[in-house]
Amino acid sequence: MPREMFVYNRTKETFLGIHVRVADTYFSRLVGLLGAGPLKPDAGLWIVPGNSIHTIGMSYPIDLVLLDRRQIVVGVREHVRPFSITRPRLRAYSLIELPAHTIFRSRTEPGDQLVIDDRSLVLKPLVNGGG
Repeated sequence: MPREMFVYNRTKETFLGIHVRVADTYFSRLVGLLGAGPLKPDAGLWIVPGNSIHTIGMSYPIDLVLLDRRQIVVGVREHVRPFSITRPRLRAYSLIELPAHTIFRSRTEPGDQLVIDDRSLVLKPLVNGGG
């Protein structure tokens, strides 16, 4: 079962996604979102490592957030169309593919600090008053 993470923009205090799968093997990065239907509003794919993508074979646009190793946004691409190839961003260590319009809704921009962590930290029930 693929790992799922949440992605939170600490700078803007907005969530980009709470069901973001991790693609950190050669095969999972190669396949990416190919063959998957359009992303749900709270879903995405975090490609680690990665600094560019292609959308060849996809049938829907996506947003793209590029991050450095400290999870600071170094670039954004909104509404990347199907059958596109993005230029590599050398400062980027990883990237997140998200549903189109996520960048606009979350107000994410270069310089923002993101938090990417295991969903279990968010969904864990409070025990003994959260202590």
